[in-house]
Amino acid sequence: MTGRTILVMGGAHVDRRGRIAGETAAGASNPGSWFVEAGGGGFNAARNLARLGRAVRLVSPRGGDADGDLVAAAAQAAGIEDTPFVFLDRATPSYTAILERDGNLVVALADMGLYDLFSPRRLRQRALREAVAEAGLVLADANLPAETLAALAAAARDAGVPVAGIAISPAKVVRFRAALPTLSILFMNEAEARALTGAEVDDPALWPQALRRAGLAAGVVTRGGGCVTAFEGPRTVRADPPRLPALGDVTGAGDALAAGFLDARLAGATLGEALRRGVAAAAITVRSPLAVAGEMAPATLAEALALVPEAEILS
Repeated sequence: MTGRTILVMGGAHVDRRGRIAGETAAGASNPGSWFVEAGGGGFNAARNLARLGRAVRLVSPRGGDADGDLVAAAAQAAGIEDTPFVFLDRATPSYTAILERDGNLVVALADMGLYDLFSPRRLRQRALREAVAEAGLVLADANLPAETLAALAAAARDAGVPVAGIAISPAKVVRFRAALPTLSILFMNEAEARALTGAEVDDPALWPQALRRAGLAAGVVTRGGGCVTAFEGPRTVRADPPRLPALGDVTGAGDALAAGFLDARLAGATLGEALRRGVAAAAITVRSPLAVAGEMAPATLAEALALVPEAEILS
């Protein structure tokens, strides 16, 4: 393990993914198969960070059921310090997705009501206050309520600890609005950036301008299989993902990108180099059928990085 602990707060639940075997037929029964694993934006990023050698602590609500046991086992297997809020009479949150044959999302249903119980009051507990103050980085995702995200970002700022965010979805990213001025960085795709800013942007190079106007100091915007743009202050860079012979599953790719980027920045990498490492981590993930690739490791990331073109400085 390297460096101070990364404190992750957010989604840690069960992902159920159905993959259609042939061409998608809307409004009809489609042959396919189911796959179940632990997931959640924050949890996926946490496991990737742990696989890259970082010390990680997870705080997330969980039910007292078999799904909760599955999440706990995944955290233990990844070497994460798991400190959940367990509600014995509640069900662990879940995410159920239907994917096309090529791995792209058709539709998903998120049963995430338990996360609403992670209120700002929880952050006033002494153990959590100390955990924030002692962390080297706080990472949160938009599964948490808006008021909790704002309170967490403010607490981290007051403690002098950087705080990063993962957008999760267009519907949820707006929960970060009040926290934007205190966030160190936010990871999102173009649909989430559009929901956050209300801007219609065709040129990816223009996203930093729109996001700065919204109050964000730094961010990373992905574009499916296209270029990825990152900005920090006045600096803007872009990187293109490598061409891959086949995709396993795009689930978790954005979370892996966030983990690879943050791991590199914590190690002192430049903005462009951190973006390349994030893109490399995402490439490892989309080659895997899992949301967190079993082969994610520093050596594998170095190999994948060799396939990522140099980042282009836009400003």
